[in-house]
Amino acid sequence: MNEYVLRTHQLTKQYKNQTALDRVDIAIRQGTIYGFIGQNGAGKSTLMKLVTGLAFPTSGTVELFGATGGSELVRARKRMGVSIENPALYPQLTAAENLEAHRLQQGIPGRDAVRRTLELVGLSGTGRKKAKNFSLGMKQRLALGVALLGSPEFLILDEPTNGLDPMGVVEMRELLTKLNREMGITILISSHILSELHLLATHYGIIHKGKLLEQLTSRELQEKCRQFIHIKVDRPERAAAVIERELATTAFEVTNDGSIRLFAYLDRPASVSSTLVGEGLALEQFMPMGEDLESYFTSRIGGGEHA
Repeated sequence: MNEYVLRTHQLTKQYKNQTALDRVDIAIRQGTIYGFIGQNGAGKSTLMKLVTGLAFPTSGTVELFGATGGSELVRARKRMGVSIENPALYPQLTAAENLEAHRLQQGIPGRDAVRRTLELVGLSGTGRKKAKNFSLGMKQRLALGVALLGSPEFLILDEPTNGLDPMGVVEMRELLTKLNREMGITILISSHILSELHLLATHYGIIHKGKLLEQLTSRELQEKCRQFIHIKVDRPERAAAVIERELATTAFEVTNDGSIRLFAYLDRPASVSSTLVGEGLALEQFMPMGEDLESYFTSRIGGGEHA
């Protein structure tokens, strides 16, 4: 079994004079939930379309379940479920009728697939209610049901919580977590709002203006956003010894520029400063630092616009 569900190499898409995707190398391991984040127009949907075969790259390659081209890549795409932009739903049909229509179009055997999918996405009780009368949350669940009809191993979802109220966001998150943990489905989910992803994703990719800026795990992200007291003194080695001896903690690090990051005493900074000054050290800088998850992503993508 291949360790990676998806890898791209130097994947590029150009439209006339515009570069929508610029030499992107992305890697998604099996069993993960990959949060793909960036502003609208950053290239998220473009990459998804190239991976699913809805568009063709200008250059670069897509590797899906180890397949890199030709008929092998076509077969590999059958192992995916996809919901990109506005999935086709038939407003005059019920949820069951919508799924049956898509089942026939996709050539998925067995009518039982419709019943199972309705139960999975929580729409089995909608009866004769037509899709045009569904709430936005129900429509999003139905769109997800269409993507799940073929029992995919890899799910690609473009902004699945877009427009949902807070309860709808929670319900969608719980459903996706269940699909990942209980059914082992790998998920690539895009968003331009981190708050929709940070309780769900196990890995992240940050994209901006077509360039992939960074890939990291949720643990690495938490580490980067860790809060600390930034300390700059005249004698950092002595300060480190004082912190360890007098404050009885090793939760600190001395950086290359000689400053100290103290991860303890965040609620008692005065104790730290008075101890250091009392030991004859001159404080040049002393301040709390660190970012929350939202500000970290905002700083990486270069601003707060999420239009």
